[in-house]
Amino acid sequence: MSRARARELQAAFAAQGDPTGWFEAFYAEAGGNAAHISWADLQPNPQLEAWLTREQADGAGKLALVTGCGLGDDAEALQARRYHVTAFDISPTAVRWCLERFPKTKVEYLAGDLLNPPKAWAGAFDLVVEIYTLQCLWGELREQAIERLASFVRSDGLLLIIARGRNEDDDPGEMPWPLTIEELSTFEEYGLKLMQFEDFFDGEAPPVRRFRALFQRVA
Repeated sequence: MSRARARELQAAFAAQGDPTGWFEAFYAEAGGNAAHISWADLQPNPQLEAWLTREQADGAGKLALVTGCGLGDDAEALQARRYHVTAFDISPTAVRWCLERFPKTKVEYLAGDLLNPPKAWAGAFDLVVEIYTLQCLWGELREQAIERLASFVRSDGLLLIIARGRNEDDDPGEMPWPLTIEELSTFEEYGLKLMQFEDFFDGEAPPVRRFRALFQRVA
């Protein structure tokens, strides 16, 4: 299913006053065929894998949260690094798909809404991983999502953001809408400190500009 179809659904649901309902419709229309999910590579995000390898990440005894987990590959990558992982997606179909793909998983997969998360998640996680969800949200929804993401990080905990990037004066184009450095700086308003920031073009054809940013809640 093409990215164009995702844009059609997003516009249709937004016009009905349900700006995030399109995610479930998109996964449901795929009918269990991952080839119809334009962003599903059936392997961990390469920018996440590169970061985990570089940092020699060891999650033993640590709690991790994966937002918008899709088909589960990023969550499984973290679990393989010994994190105790909670992963959620707003699409119940996507969550069921994860459980079918990984029937013996130790990851806790849940259907959940980033904009209306469980209160128990506040300040609960050592590592929060957000990949490509923010870029599917616009305006007030993105602002709300940034606040929610920051709220999940415990003292000394980390938040890793991977997203398309653009300059402030660039045309944001169509969904997915790239983030700006100015938007990323908003996390600092919620008590997080920027520890790493990378601005690069990936290996796709044609290359896509990406941001990889790591924040920490400093005690």
